[in-house]
Amino acid sequence: MTTLLLSHPQCLEHQTPFGHPERADRLRMITHVLEHERFSDLARDEAPLAEVGQLVRVHPPEFVERLQNATPFVGLVHVDGDTTLSPGSFDAALRSAGGAVFAVDEVMKGKASNAFVATRPPGHHAETATAMGFCLFNNVAVAARHAQAVHGAERVAIMDFDVHHGNGTQDIFWSDPSVMYLSTHEMPLYPGTGALNETGAYNQIVNAPLRAGDGSDPFREAFEVAILPRLRAFKPDLVLISAGFDAHERDPLANLNLTEADFAWATKKLMEAADEMAGGRIVSLLEGGYDLEGLGRSVGAHVMALMRG
Repeated sequence: MTTLLLSHPQCLEHQTPFGHPERADRLRMITHVLEHERFSDLARDEAPLAEVGQLVRVHPPEFVERLQNATPFVGLVHVDGDTTLSPGSFDAALRSAGGAVFAVDEVMKGKASNAFVATRPPGHHAETATAMGFCLFNNVAVAARHAQAVHGAERVAIMDFDVHHGNGTQDIFWSDPSVMYLSTHEMPLYPGTGALNETGAYNQIVNAPLRAGDGSDPFREAFEVAILPRLRAFKPDLVLISAGFDAHERDPLANLNLTEADFAWATKKLMEAADEMAGGRIVSLLEGGYDLEGLGRSVGAHVMALMRG
């Protein structure tokens, strides 16, 4: 088995306003990096369109319909101050969620050892019935619910190392003891959630906030002290990663000072934990990361680690 890479050209068709940080060039950079010969052993496939039945395990049908109906034929429509719909956005969002579902299928069936889904728009800010923070559907939540509904996963863990807290994922699973959400993120920072005392209805939410200026040592300490012990105690059947790379020192939207070596280290630590309790099953989904050079280097390090390189 090998690492599976999923993407789709339609994800380039989600257009955002000029100067917007979440832009198609992000995906072009990732594609360029992963075309290098050192990634020649990756299995590659196209992300399928998500089915409505897969989305409505997380989002109400009327929310899905509302997004589809709001998608313009020309131009841009603002969902909120920083989230837009363009003519290609709805299908791009379906590819992002569909790629997450397909990756879960391949990993849970043992056809791939793990997977990285390089799609956009991202998802972890999307709440049950609210698109926000560049996100339309909550892709990682859709993946978790699919693993449970179709593959019988009893416990799913979601690790989110995006620099912005995944308020949507936390909101969706707040009262669900079968899903553990763990997050390292900068505080205070958008969206304002993710305090230590936000622990969920069943103490299955684990927030490890970092401060502006923090770098490798505080991040790795948070992993070792707060994240990994709770992950191992939960004993998940599947580990999902909300893989945002905007905690990189080059990123313009935040103030943490991680490097690609930190993302590689975190990935390997999560793989060690998954090997112990989840048969090595990991599905990683692209979230943030807005400096193109930092994003490219970080994704390369993350995927190389998934390939056990």
